[in-house]
Amino acid sequence: MAESSREQARKLAHARGRYPAPLNDGRSRNMQANRRANTKPEVALRSALHRLGYRYRKDYRLDLQGVRVRPDIVFTSRKIAVFVDGCFWHVCPDHGRHPSTNEWYWAPKLLRNMERDQLVNAALEAAGWHVVRLWEHEPMPNAVQAVVTALSSRAEHRSESSEERRQNPTT
Repeated sequence: MAESSREQARKLAHARGRYPAPLNDGRSRNMQANRRANTKPEVALRSALHRLGYRYRKDYRLDLQGVRVRPDIVFTSRKIAVFVDGCFWHVCPDHGRHPSTNEWYWAPKLLRNMERDQLVNAALEAAGWHVVRLWEHEPMPNAVQAVVTALSSRAEHRSESSEERRQNPTT
């Protein structure tokens, strides 16, 4: 059976020292199965919000000041971006752990993830967005409440702004 081009690229990158060889085939399959989008916690949160009547965009790309952002859930009209962060990939203070093998690769990668999260938050906030970051282990009722609270506060903010515009029209 012929190797896929992806497998060839992986082997070439490993040979060049860009990332470590997998410890075994099982670990390799496990890591390849990690998803960027549509993770179980993200899907559960989207389903809960949808049942409550909220509509949103998923994995919607935003281009802000040279920074490309893909929040897991986006409420475009209210400018709310929701991220459901994985404990390992985003170094959760409760569940994140220091890699024990191939630390030369994983430690800088996880640090870059944390720095990217900060850059993304800053770019979104500078563009007037409200950012909600949740950990994958967050109990679902708490996660839903965090999003609903953000939606409610943005709705109040919008209605106050429109009231101010009605009271102080510009000529």
